[in-house]
Amino acid sequence: MNLPDDDALLTRDSVAAALTEAGYPISGATLATKATRGGGPPYRLFGRRPLYRWGEAISWAESKLSKPIRSTSELAA
Repeated sequence: MNLPDDDALLTRDSVAAALTEAGYPISGATLATKATRGGGPPYRLFGRRPLYRWGEAISWAESKLSKPIRSTSELAA
């Protein structure tokens, strides 16, 4: 697995591919939806093009993980 440097700026499709490679499957279309509705990773604009800093994107993805679960019965608790 060859993941980007934390400070690398990636396009929406590139960050979606890198997150998927890192084990967090997501599409560029989902990131676009989250950019308009909220709840996605932070991004910056270069002209009209959104760019995502890899370190922020992977931190966002990791923040979406649940705590470790041993059994589905723990989900109801």
